[in-house]
Amino acid sequence: MKTYLTALLVLIIQVLSAQEENAVYAHGIFHFDDNKPQKIFTDRTRVRLDPNLDAQILDSLQTNQQVLILKKEEAVLQLGERSANWYKISYQKGDKASEGYVWGGNLCVGYRNKNGYDFLFGLTKTIKKKDKKYNQDYDQNIASIKVLENNVLIDEVSFDTGSGESLSYSTFNIESNHKLQNVELTLKAMVSGEACGIASYDQYVLFKDKKLVALPQLMNVGDADVYYHSEEFIFPNDKGGIPNAFVFKMEEMEKDDKDREKKKKASKTYLWDGSSYKLK
Repeated sequence: MKTYLTALLVLIIQVLSAQEENAVYAHGIFHFDDNKPQKIFTDRTRVRLDPNLDAQILDSLQTNQQVLILKKEEAVLQLGERSANWYKISYQKGDKASEGYVWGGNLCVGYRNKNGYDFLFGLTKTIKKKDKKYNQDYDQNIASIKVLENNVLIDEVSFDTGSGESLSYSTFNIESNHKLQNVELTLKAMVSGEACGIASYDQYVLFKDKKLVALPQLMNVGDADVYYHSEEFIFPNDKGGIPNAFVFKMEEMEKDDKDREKKKKASKTYLWDGSSYKLK
C-alpha cells in the first residue's frame, strides 16, 4: 500500500508540473486596469460575445477607437510571443453604446496626444528570425508606433522588441525635440523584462512634417554586479551634446573569474540634416 501511495503521489506531482509548464501567462505590458479608458491598436479588432476565439463576432473596431475597460477576464490567449488576457469593454459608436470582449494584445500598450495628433504604441506580430552565429531560429516580437490625425493614419514605423521575456513592463512618452533641426517632438517607447539577464529596449522616434523617423534601437541588459551592457544617446540639448547630431554611447562591464572588472566603451556620431540621419 505504501508503495502504491508513493507512486500515486509521484504521478500527481508530475501531472501538476506538466500543467504548470504548459500554463499560459499574460505579459505585463498587456495589463489594463478596470474602469480605465484604453484605445484599440490593431485595425479591425474583433469584438466577441464571449472571451474566446470561437465566440460570435459582434463588431469590429478601428485603430484609435476609445474603449472603457470593464473587467479583465481570467482567460488568456497566446498568439506567437504575445500573451494577453481577454477584456470586457464598452464603447460608443455614434449614438450607440455597446459591450463585448476583445483580446488584450489588440489594445495599445501606450498612447499620447499632442498638437492635434494621436500617437499609439503597440505590438503587431511575432516573426521567426535566425541567429547566424548559432544557426538557430528564434521568435522576435515586432512593435510599431502609429500617428493619426483626425483618426486617419498618416505614418507608422516598426521595430523589434525582443522575445516575450522582455514584455513585463513598458513606457511610452513624448519628449522635447532635443534641439534637432525641424523636429517637432521625440517619442520614446520602452519594453523591459523583470529578471536579471533579460534585455530592455529603448526606441526613439522623431516626428517631423507628419513623418516618423525611427532612430537605431538601444539595448540594455545586466546580471547583478557581474555583467552589464548599456546604450544611450546624447542629444544636442544634453550635457556634451553636439548641434544637429546625436551621439551613441555604449559601455560594457564583465567580471572575470578573479572578480576583476573588464570594461569596454564605444561611441559613434550620427549627423542630422533636418530630415534624415547618417553615420559620421
